[in-house]
Amino acid sequence: MTYCIGIRLNAGLVFLSDSRTNAGIDQISTFRKMIVYEKPNDRFMVLLSAGNLSISQSVREILQLEQIDRGPELPALTIWNAESMFDAVRVLGSAVRRVYQQDGASLKAAGIDFNASMIFGGQIKGEAMRMFMVYSAGNFIEATRETCFFQVGESKYGKPILDRVLTPATPLAEAAKCALVSMDSTLKSNLSVGLPLDLLVYQEGQFATEQIVCIDDQNPYFQMIHSTWGQRLREVFEGIADPVWDGGASTQPLLSDKARYEPMRKITRPEERVV
Repeated sequence: MTYCIGIRLNAGLVFLSDSRTNAGIDQISTFRKMIVYEKPNDRFMVLLSAGNLSISQSVREILQLEQIDRGPELPALTIWNAESMFDAVRVLGSAVRRVYQQDGASLKAAGIDFNASMIFGGQIKGEAMRMFMVYSAGNFIEATRETCFFQVGESKYGKPILDRVLTPATPLAEAAKCALVSMDSTLKSNLSVGLPLDLLVYQEGQFATEQIVCIDDQNPYFQMIHSTWGQRLREVFEGIADPVWDGGASTQPLLSDKARYEPMRKITRPEERVV
């Protein structure tokens, strides 16, 4: 399995992916899930992938060469000449469908589902930043102000912190920190997600970035995140009052006269008990 996060903010984009793949408790491997497609001063695009590794690797390679015919009057559409991220993600969807045409029947015959999901985001000159979630059928949805992040893979463990912290106005550094906390929570709860991690932060309008790093278990900042987040969670938990059943002096009793809802009960009389 894997876990990838893509975040679209007013200030830029944040991408984070793990690198673990496994097919059993004794078959664990490391493969990078992030790839950057870059044309200096013109376009900057990032692809994160989850699901079947052979499918996602094929899609990544085909995407560089994939073309969509636009008739005799126009050159074929590619990610390198697309004038919008929408057109670029159309090319990605076409690449996914091409891999399905090539390998789908063979995978099905072997009892393997065609399973791949991807996050694709970036910026093309003349257009605002955009980010998409791409499904195994090649269809996609776009991030909005109301939903400014996407997750693929083992998403459930790291989602609560993203829901509570992220808004379009969140600064890039804070969003990167949030993504790393989300990843740390997932690493803690799921062994199918693992280090090293790839983190990339893109600032709006730059069409390049130097804020890209591979994070292993010796990375001092991630070590700090791992130890501090767990400690602070325990401190917050211990700072919350225990439930008070009888009210007393508590202003937040668990049980009050105004709310007497209880589960259904079946009370057995002594003479009805089965010995």
